[in-house]
Amino acid sequence: MARILVTGGLGVVGAGLVRELRERHHEVIACDLAHQSDEVAFGLPGDLREPRYARCDVSEFRQLARLFDHFGRFDYVFHCAAEFGRWNGEDFYETLWRTNVIGTKHLLRLQESHRFRLIHFSSSEIYGDYPALMVEHITDEVEIKQLNDYAMSKWVNEMQIRNAIEQRGVESVVVRLFNTYGPGEYYSPYRSVNCRFLYCALHGLPWTVYRGHARTSTFLADTVRTVANLVERFKAGETYNIGGDRLHTIEELSDAVLKVTGASPTLARYAESEPLTTKTKLVDTTKAIRDLDHRNTYSLEEGLRITADWMRQAYKLA
Repeated sequence: MARILVTGGLGVVGAGLVRELRERHHEVIACDLAHQSDEVAFGLPGDLREPRYARCDVSEFRQLARLFDHFGRFDYVFHCAAEFGRWNGEDFYETLWRTNVIGTKHLLRLQESHRFRLIHFSSSEIYGDYPALMVEHITDEVEIKQLNDYAMSKWVNEMQIRNAIEQRGVESVVVRLFNTYGPGEYYSPYRSVNCRFLYCALHGLPWTVYRGHARTSTFLADTVRTVANLVERFKAGETYNIGGDRLHTIEELSDAVLKVTGASPTLARYAESEPLTTKTKLVDTTKAIRDLDHRNTYSLEEGLRITADWMRQAYKLA
């Protein structure tokens, strides 16, 4: 059994990872921005014998250091905490840079003294305008144009981690997620395209389908199972793509959403290619399959159907 911290533990991926790791009988502490019923009380007598959560903004070093002082040693830290998404990064760029870059630097400084193994969550966005098969090593060989602040911040994170490895001898792994979606992802206009299309379809709202783009989709359960395997299969210094095994166009995604929800096809509005957005994200997951037993066990239609059923319950539509 390992002792593990998951930052961003209330997020879509973070919450799924916390559940997966606890089901594997690891001792898991989560942290995020909101208060929770199972959180530690730092400045007053607490009511819980064994709190499993801490409110903590990773961009505030005092809060992060206090967490480590209170809970003590961790074997692994899964760093999920981040501001997510291209347009979120445009509209809230101050928070994006503070959380993603300063927050990660805080964690790296604590890694120097606490010597935990770090698993950092990066993004497929760091492949920017690269037009071919996205293999992990390509970022070391090709100068890639980053297309938005979110992508830039995640690439900066990877550079921060590389420097920490070189300078401090710490052990870290980077995982680059490709379009992960599933139950637990509540709608906002900044969420994944899969989430937004499903939400709009179930609520009778129109959505825009940009032609000329292709992606893979990774069901949440497959992503967290693969990443959780790093506890037993940690190889310091590695970078892994975690993605789907079937490329689909955004038009095909929209059609699948229409099929699983029964929504009217008139809700789908079509527009030409979106500027400063990668045309095709064709991912190579060979390393993750080899080292982490990565498997895509849900088809796109099956994953969308499960997520749609969860949304109906979550939004009381059923």
